[in-house]
Amino acid sequence: MRRHQRRAQRRKEAEELNITAFMNLMVVLVPFLLITAVFSRITILELNLPSKTAAAEHAKEWVLQLVVRPNNLTVIGQNQQIIKQLRWSDEKVLQRLSGVLQQVKSRYPEKKSVSILLAESVSYERLVALMDRVRAAEVVQVGGSVMLELFPHISLGDAPLAGMGR
Repeated sequence: MRRHQRRAQRRKEAEELNITAFMNLMVVLVPFLLITAVFSRITILELNLPSKTAAAEHAKEWVLQLVVRPNNLTVIGQNQQIIKQLRWSDEKVLQRLSGVLQQVKSRYPEKKSVSILLAESVSYERLVALMDRVRAAEVVQVGGSVMLELFPHISLGDAPLAGMGR
């Protein structure tokens, strides 16, 4: 009978949890996570997707367009006039595009919008490279290089069918 009482007494006594190791871990981990959270940086680019009201606005005011296909890139200006056609096979196509965009910006300094119209088979990497070139250009001057804002307001859309004149 005494054995039963001893066992029952042992069960009734709550064991004390040792959380010292866990607390030490938290003391080290929390400041580390807070410090690294400050250094992490996410870049977000705001894009405009086409809407019905945007089509009416584009009819009133022209917006520079880039029609991107798997083998070429067409820059279209006012009155749907082709400004320049570039081939992706050219190694310096992005540099040439930047030069064309700088010329357009010098003629129309108040313009800030561009529409990038993509064919279905254009890669994501190509789109990102184009958006970087369209937003700004690095201009080399006597004192060094300066970033020139080109067309920071980017709209995305589908390219017209190939047989539609472009």
